[in-house]
Amino acid sequence: MRLRNVKNKDIIMNSSNYLISDYKKYKYPFNNSNPLCIEIGMGKGQFIIGMAKRYPNINFVGIEKYDSVLVRALQKLENESMNNLMVLRMDAQYIDEVFDKDIDTIYLNFSDPWPKDRHQKRRLSHEVFLKKYDKLFKNGCHIIMKTDNRKFFEFSLKSFTDYGYKIRDISLNLYNDDIKDNVPTEYEEKFHNLGYPIYMVDIYK
Repeated sequence: MRLRNVKNKDIIMNSSNYLISDYKKYKYPFNNSNPLCIEIGMGKGQFIIGMAKRYPNINFVGIEKYDSVLVRALQKLENESMNNLMVLRMDAQYIDEVFDKDIDTIYLNFSDPWPKDRHQKRRLSHEVFLKKYDKLFKNGCHIIMKTDNRKFFEFSLKSFTDYGYKIRDISLNLYNDDIKDNVPTEYEEKFHNLGYPIYMVDIYK
């Protein structure tokens, strides 16, 4: 997700207490031993901020590589006071250089489907990334994914199960099923309002 540059972007980013702008300087930012969940590709932050508010005893890190999107999340946080949320500016390909056996759950929400076959390895549900994720989890592996793209969803299900993941929960139309405690993303609300089904899968191994 890319947007036009936001006015005063640098000022907003430099003044935010929630932003870690250089992933190479990342250090565990929470003063507790609560569970840690990350969202890879957090967009404008509606999901990760909503989760942090709903679950104050869980720590959250939102990851985003595009400044023009990331700054929208920081704007939403300007008048907030939460000690269980941080935003990390980085490309997901470096994720195994940052985290090491300290994550409980990974959220993949409306990831870029990279529809061309030659770009499959860029998909966040491809085996290339699943191998990276193996190094991140504290105990068992746990991923929750949502998307509006059926072909990407089908690809991801095969990728997950081929890699050894088991399905805990699945929905082919999230808003028609009894899925509790769903926190929507901006994309999710947009596509749901347009009548598109939202696909969800909760997997573990």
